[in-house]
Amino acid sequence: MEQYYPVAIVTLLSGLAIFGMAVAVARIHTKTGILAPAMTGHPTLERAVRAHANTIEWVPIFLMSMWLFAIYWSPGWAAAIGLVWVLARIAYFAGYVSSPTRRYPGFLFQVLSASVLLFGALGRIFWLWLA
Repeated sequence: MEQYYPVAIVTLLSGLAIFGMAVAVARIHTKTGILAPAMTGHPTLERAVRAHANTIEWVPIFLMSMWLFAIYWSPGWAAAIGLVWVLARIAYFAGYVSSPTRRYPGFLFQVLSASVLLFGALGRIFWLWLA
């Protein structure tokens, strides 16, 4: 069980990152004077809402893949790659809120890390199943 502590910590860090994004969206709501439930009306608010929502859309893929990678490959590598995903999502959020074109580096690194976790887990499971 202890070998999964780093993966559990990265799981919690992903939750903290999403919580931080939600707080940022709330602050932008207040700053722009566009109060919830309105989600449109100012470009910065719309980008923040979209960046937060996009992160939430990726969370199931990321968490499932990271945990399966940890179980079937390595908890240490899963946590390290998972940490890259969390940092990339934070960079994506910050970049997107400032300018739509600044989201690409964070998005690229999160896609790469999620892909390694997803296809690494899938490949290993098939390898072990067919062996």
